[in-house]
Amino acid sequence: MSGRLNRIRRQFDRSAAGGYETHAAVQRTMAGHLAAGLPHPQGSDDVLEIGCGTGFLTGKLAAGAYRSVTALDLAPSMLEAAGQRTAGLPADIRFVLADVERWAAEPAREAEYDLIVSSACFQWLEHPAGTLGHLRGLLRPGGMLAFATFGPGTFRELHEAFARTYAALGLKPERHGLSFREPEEWQADLINAGFSRVRFERFEQAELYTSVPEFLHAVKGVGASVSEAAGRPGLGSRRLFLDMFRRYEERYGAPEGITATYELVYFQAEQPCIM
Repeated sequence: MSGRLNRIRRQFDRSAAGGYETHAAVQRTMAGHLAAGLPHPQGSDDVLEIGCGTGFLTGKLAAGAYRSVTALDLAPSMLEAAGQRTAGLPADIRFVLADVERWAAEPAREAEYDLIVSSACFQWLEHPAGTLGHLRGLLRPGGMLAFATFGPGTFRELHEAFARTYAALGLKPERHGLSFREPEEWQADLINAGFSRVRFERFEQAELYTSVPEFLHAVKGVGASVSEAAGRPGLGSRRLFLDMFRRYEERYGAPEGITATYELVYFQAEQPCIM
């Protein structure tokens, strides 16, 4: 497993054992909206869930009329939490500890699923185009891939505050946090992978936090603390962040706290039927 994947797994193991459930309101929203838009389950359907986390979506799937649910995640603690959440539900549930990009690419994989779903996970894919192709190969004819991920408008207030801070310090801006793809990029990759009837919808959701540090603590609490910014010799991170806090609160603060925007993007795409 690569160093990057090890870091991600450690982050999510810590968050599963810590504050994930407390801070994952947006993730619950995503799972609920994704589940509500799925086709009516058939008793003969087999489902694969990618990045099951602590089981928000797994529970909804397992309570439905699916024949089986295979729930995959990179972090052992997440799988343990999902197993506890779904204990006693009627579906046949199998939990798999794996990195989906390697797992789906294994040559022995066959088309064995009628539905593949994923919520708040695909933004972590290192090779999205290739992985989408492998996932299409796991779907039976007429099957569906449905996923929710974050759009580039996510945390726009944070990125604007950092940009203003770097400019005030006379420094070249760096990206703090993940970069999120445009929906049209996902759409093009899905079409190129051979999916049909590709459609998406996007929404913005504003969340209120008491302060910028509390917002960052919540983001870290759900495991999303990977940053593309490199350390700068001679520039103390404390000074950088304190200046950013001030600029964020000046522009986006209110008596009740600060707002942070999440852009949520929902996709559905189908495996063509054999003619």
